Amino acid sequence: MDLFNIFGKLKDVQSKIKEAQGSLGEIIVEAEAGAGLVKATVNGKRQVIKVEIDPSLIKPEDKDMLQDLIVAAINKGLEEADEKAKETLQKATEGMIPNIPGFDFSFGK
Repeated sequence: MDLFNIFGKLKDVQSKIKEAQGSLGEIIVEAEAGAGLVKATVNGKRQVIKVEIDPSLIKPEDKDMLQDLIVAAINKGLEEADEKAKETLQKATEGMIPNIPGFDFSFGK
C-alpha cells in the first residue's frame, strides 16, 4: 500500500464528510405522537424546529399526557433524523473508504 495515497484518500474523505455534515440542517423530519395530535419537526443536526399541538389537548387536566406526547414526538423525530443523517454521510463517503466490519463512523454524535 502506498502511504501517501492513503493519506490523500483520507483528506478526500474528510472533505466529503465536512460537506455532508454541512447539509445535515437541510434534512427535515416530521414525527407525530398521539395519532397526530402532537407533531415535532427536527433536522439532521438534532435540532427541534417546531412543535405543533392540536388545540383539543390544551386542557389543564391533560397536562401530563400532553408533555408525554411532546417528548414522544420529539424523540421519534430525532431518531428518524439521525437515520437520515447517517444515510447522507454514508453516501458522501461511499466507495472512498473500505467497509470494515464493526467500524461505525457515528457522525454527529
